[in-house]
Amino acid sequence: MLKQQGLYLPEFEHDNCGAGFICSLKGNTSNTIIHKALEILEKLEHRGAVSSDGKTGDGAGILIDIPHDFFIKNCDFSLPKFGDYAVSNVFLPKKENQRNYCIEKFEHYIKAQGLHILGWRDVPVDASVLGSVAALTEPFVKQVFIGKAHKQQDEFNFNLKLFTARKQAEHHINASKLSESARFYLPSLSTKIIIFKDLLVPEDIKLYYKDLQDLSLVTRLALVHQRFSTNTFPTWDLAQPFRYMCHNGEINTLRGNVSRTLSRQELMESDWFGDEIKSIFPIILPGKSDSAQMDMVVELLLMTGRSLPEVMMMLVPEAWEKNPEMSDAKKAFYEYNSCIMEPWDGPASIPFTDGNYIGAVLDRNGLRPSRYTVTKDGFVVMSSETGVIDIDPKNVEHHGRLEPGKMFLVDMNQGRPKMRRLKK
Repeated sequence: MLKQQGLYLPEFEHDNCGAGFICSLKGNTSNTIIHKALEILEKLEHRGAVSSDGKTGDGAGILIDIPHDFFIKNCDFSLPKFGDYAVSNVFLPKKENQRNYCIEKFEHYIKAQGLHILGWRDVPVDASVLGSVAALTEPFVKQVFIGKAHKQQDEFNFNLKLFTARKQAEHHINASKLSESARFYLPSLSTKIIIFKDLLVPEDIKLYYKDLQDLSLVTRLALVHQRFSTNTFPTWDLAQPFRYMCHNGEINTLRGNVSRTLSRQELMESDWFGDEIKSIFPIILPGKSDSAQMDMVVELLLMTGRSLPEVMMMLVPEAWEKNPEMSDAKKAFYEYNSCIMEPWDGPASIPFTDGNYIGAVLDRNGLRPSRYTVTKDGFVVMSSETGVIDIDPKNVEHHGRLEPGKMFLVDMNQGRPKMRRLKK
């Protein structure tokens, strides 16, 4: 990764990525959604850069629902019902002894939380499609499946334990003397979604991850991102989407946001975490991109029991202080939360999902356009630009654009989109 040298300061770099999503309002799962999402990703190729080898990109990825039936068919161990286990792709060292060490430590922290390792699966990949630059840092990719402590464990407590164990393992391995410790990374660890990402150009992601070519792989939603890497050097872990969001733009207030979050760690306490809360610090890992660091804060706030739309309103508030048309109740919401979290300001469109909601929020200045289409046959498409997939004009229910300070939200459980300033 590029470091400060001479007059070069990496914090003054900026980016403008491409992002988009497609989902079924009816909650219908299909392979078509994956196919269309990958089409969106390929149409966004111009939003990224390509290395001198012509194959290594700045980072591209796709987030989908956990394909439960697919895993039942392809795992050589038993899985409980959907929602009773978590799964993640895991980036690991190439060297076998270091890989085994990372697996051992990760399993240690998972078991320490009372959770169960159900099994590991090697992710089928085709490394021949990698460019020479990406191949130098290619991780070994496996999937881990983790079961609840007991059948009655609620989803929030399960996610809390998964978050704690993952953070503890990350800190332990990052502090180790392994030469490939930086390759240990979990793109996600969820009961709802899974992420496939790499350093390839968009059209090659389905060739690298062979699972994406399987027609039995289905989903209700898909979120894609093509990275234009400038504020940090391209790496596998900094490809997007991140665990809950992806990002098209930049955070101009990043240094202040990070500094304040670090200073708050001394005051943080929680009955849920207890004495273990210090083991998850630092919340924000140094040397990561602005969007990666923002995602870490999103994740922390979700571990307080807040909903994802509420968290995004806290982090990217609209201009509320002198708005005469805003209700007193809504102003009170923003004023109260301004004491907890300062705005992450900058020209940014931020698509997000946790598997229950999928949507996007735009900064108060509206300098990163996001446009959406709702079709008559029940699909919603949103992207940083129009024309990312072909839609018959007769099938269009309505077009629209995300406006400054507003949030576009699809409730996947209720099957309806919302485009408004959310009220509290």
